[in-house]
Amino acid sequence: MNEETVGSMPEDVNAGSRPYRSPRRAAQAAATRHAVLAAARELLGEAGYAGTTVAAIARRADVAVDTVYASVGRKPEVLRQLVETALSGTDETVPAAQRDYVRRIREATTAGGKIAIYAGAIAGIQQRLAPVFLALRDAAARDATTASLWREISERRARNMREFAADLRATGELRDDLTDDEVADVLWSMNAAEYWVLLVEERGWTPARFAAWIEDAWTRLLLARLDLPGCSA
Repeated sequence: MNEETVGSMPEDVNAGSRPYRSPRRAAQAAATRHAVLAAARELLGEAGYAGTTVAAIARRADVAVDTVYASVGRKPEVLRQLVETALSGTDETVPAAQRDYVRRIREATTAGGKIAIYAGAIAGIQQRLAPVFLALRDAAARDATTASLWREISERRARNMREFAADLRATGELRDDLTDDEVADVLWSMNAAEYWVLLVEERGWTPARFAAWIEDAWTRLLLARLDLPGCSA
């Protein structure tokens, strides 16, 4: 078979071995998913989980109800995807180890450097995550499916903080009188959406001030050596 013959063969000869994916169709699907998630995020902030129906999401996104189900899923799955995309900063779920800020934390060589990167990341994440996370918490009190999702994500947060504590411990700079579990609990409590809401939404702190506070507080609370004004080693 020569090149001319190959060039003249119908395009669908190998269709059975490799499915065709239209870039245009994929882009349309991504745009629809983005619109659905954006609409759901807005409605959750306005009406809460109970007041946000799939029909309302569809109307806000200007799509059919079946399109919401096809592009994202039922309401609990919409809520899950809002949490996951708030964490990733994209329209897709990104595992923690693959997120840019996590990679930078692991590449940093000092505990202070790791804390600074994470504190800055939290300020960005919570602007997206806090309203969604609190809606999930409130829904979990009334709905078994979302309660299961709430436990799953809360437990995952705790595991991630234990990994972060171990990463900090590996630098040799953590206090010896704190266990990794204690360090993880401090991190877990202060990176929570509830803590963000108290200081940023209720007390009017800026995200930059919040990030600076978290960095300073963790440095003073958790590190063995404090090379800071007013602090002794």
